[in-house]
Amino acid sequence: MNASDDFFDTSVFINCPFDDDYLPLLRPILFTVLYLGFRPRIASERLDSGETRISKICELIQESKYSIHDLSRMESAKENEIYRMNMPFELGIDIGCRLFAGNDKASKKCLILEAQKFRYQKALSDMASSDIKNHNNEPEQVVREIRNWFVEIRVPKAPSATVIWDDFNEFMVDFYEKREQDGFKEKDLTTMPISELIAFMKSWLSKGEDSNHLNT
Repeated sequence: MNASDDFFDTSVFINCPFDDDYLPLLRPILFTVLYLGFRPRIASERLDSGETRISKICELIQESKYSIHDLSRMESAKENEIYRMNMPFELGIDIGCRLFAGNDKASKKCLILEAQKFRYQKALSDMASSDIKNHNNEPEQVVREIRNWFVEIRVPKAPSATVIWDDFNEFMVDFYEKREQDGFKEKDLTTMPISELIAFMKSWLSKGEDSNHLNT
């Protein structure tokens, strides 16, 4: 396997909201993907005002064998708010890449997440027969669903979801304590670039005796 094949084989495209309310879910998603030895790929991993968002998303989808799509924002939160269609749109691009691009893209696999069981069928009936998992907007449950999915498709001997969740919480305590010592405030941490957060997670996992990098 050459470097390009390995990069595709371990990359996970993450399609989710990018706002403060979703951060409690995004952090454990990134941590779980890294914990199991994979590379999270996300549109906010690099910022270039000269690059169109859709071009970047298509590139990330093509470079990733795996993908996690969270459709939990399929309802507007308040009156007159418009439902955001980015997540189902990107899911469609990913499925299209898998079906029509050919070559190694036919091996792509995806996990679709929702907040409530079966709610997605009202908005996306074409996916009614798909095995979509719900996380109830609970961070621990999102760790469990992602861990179990990887066990089924790639990592049969992964640590339990409880172990990963406990290590995530240990990381967060250490993360906040050390960043505070470095002069970071709460707003600095909630607006931290995703690439920086991922780098902190990688560093912590590489030093921890209990970290597991299993992708075989």
